[in-house]
Amino acid sequence: MTDTTSSRATPGDALRFAFGTLTVLPVTLTRWDRRAARGGMLAAPLAGLVVGGCAAAAGALFWLLGSGPLLAAVVTAAVPAVLTRGLHLDGLADVADGLGSGKPAEDALRIMKQSDIGPFGVITLLLTLLGQVAALDRLYAAGWTHGVLAAAVAALAARCALTLASRAGVPAARPEGLGAAVAGVVPVRAALAVAAASTLAAACAAAPAGPYAAVHTGLAVLLALAGAELLLRHCRRRFGGVTGDVFGALAETAATVALLTAALG
Repeated sequence: MTDTTSSRATPGDALRFAFGTLTVLPVTLTRWDRRAARGGMLAAPLAGLVVGGCAAAAGALFWLLGSGPLLAAVVTAAVPAVLTRGLHLDGLADVADGLGSGKPAEDALRIMKQSDIGPFGVITLLLTLLGQVAALDRLYAAGWTHGVLAAAVAALAARCALTLASRAGVPAARPEGLGAAVAGVVPVRAALAVAAASTLAAACAAAPAGPYAAVHTGLAVLLALAGAELLLRHCRRRFGGVTGDVFGALAETAATVALLTAALG
């Protein structure tokens, strides 16, 4: 991998960065520099759409084969974990352990780097996955189209939260790792534009079901981003900035909030 910091990043560089860092799809990273990271984090919602599309397709297939809503929900929740090697869930658990320790930033960051998962992490993972499956189960019970739309929207919102977390002014908590590579690379206006476009895209996808569905789906994205933003601000106060684990926690938080909002409509 080359570090071509002096040259402009191409759309291909941006997409390779987004898919190479946020999914396990066979994409080769050709650049690891701030310019490629900027484009990659702006393109993060596109990676989310692919992950969400795969989750939706798997859930729809099981539903149409007669699995029933619960099994379709489990499959839908499992696909994003598989397509990220569980890194976002691992990040969520690590952040829960770091925050739950109540220790100063340096000690909390050390806890987050450990390979084992503590009780805070286990409980957080359990409740998060149960919440996601329960929400999807309710949505599939209302019709398979509700489940697949929510799966795609949740994955979109999850990666859009990462774009916002990469905006200028958000520092890295460590000098190395994914957090340091992407912290502050996205201009604030560009991050907000991506968030607006993602919300509009989600609303438009639900529009065929009626204006209420469009508004409700757009609201799900906005609430998901708001939930991730609250966690981001808390992590900045506790850790001094973002890390790769924080990005994973933000993605899972946004996805869960989006699913819960969709299920409550």
